[in-house]
Amino acid sequence: MNRRIFLKSILALSAGTGLCAIPDFTQAQEIARTVEESDLKDYLHRMENFDTPQPGDIILNKKERTLLKSSLNRLRRVQRTVGFGNFCVLSFDHALKFGRNYSSIGRFTKQEIEFLDKLFHFDAHEYGFYGEKPVEKLTASISRKDLIKIPRTGNFLYRGEPHKKYIEIRKELGRKVYLTSGVRGVAKQFILFLTKAEANAGNLSLASRSLAPPGYSYHGVGDFDVGEKGLGAANFSALFAETRTCTKLREHGYLQLRYPENNLLGVRFEPWHIKV
Repeated sequence: MNRRIFLKSILALSAGTGLCAIPDFTQAQEIARTVEESDLKDYLHRMENFDTPQPGDIILNKKERTLLKSSLNRLRRVQRTVGFGNFCVLSFDHALKFGRNYSSIGRFTKQEIEFLDKLFHFDAHEYGFYGEKPVEKLTASISRKDLIKIPRTGNFLYRGEPHKKYIEIRKELGRKVYLTSGVRGVAKQFILFLTKAEANAGNLSLASRSLAPPGYSYHGVGDFDVGEKGLGAANFSALFAETRTCTKLREHGYLQLRYPENNLLGVRFEPWHIKV
């Protein structure tokens, strides 16, 4: 089945199960009748094995992987230059500017810029990522006056509802819970997504099952991640769902998850991701 048709079908099915709502339920029911059981099983299999290459995955060719590596290395040099916290909220244009102004980084080449531009504007539905795109412009910037830096985390949150929700969580759960990832600009999302793709031979579909492609992350507009102190990297795994912290988040009503278990958005289960 064509990816786009399958997308419409699974969204229709999810509307009927309460996993993901779409506006026109009558239309959803009509589309749902067209989906084949095997297609849904295939989708669920992919998501159960999100970190494994799957038939039909979009994979960069050799030339593209070379550009991925050079672009990623340059972004990493920008990150080291400005600092990890500052890089989280750095715009793409400012990353290019740092490249032009610092010989230790080096100017982004025309080919690298074209590669990153193409990647940003590529329709992630083709990867199998069915989420919305809240950041539509590659050049989108984040105003520092709209942010609050969270002490001892190296992360920022937006003022207003995101910061308020985090403070409430800390008040209810105590110091055991902490902010693991806050606001992310386009440049930061590029590093995360490309790092995952590079580690998997340029497999963009596999990367998208764990990390939103640039522009598609709600970290750019308010969402954030929390973890339990002492858990380390396991805070970004299903193990977090088994922690006392996660249980208390659920009990206090904070787990209105962006990507719940068995979601039909092409994204693995993320019990640490707080929806704002």
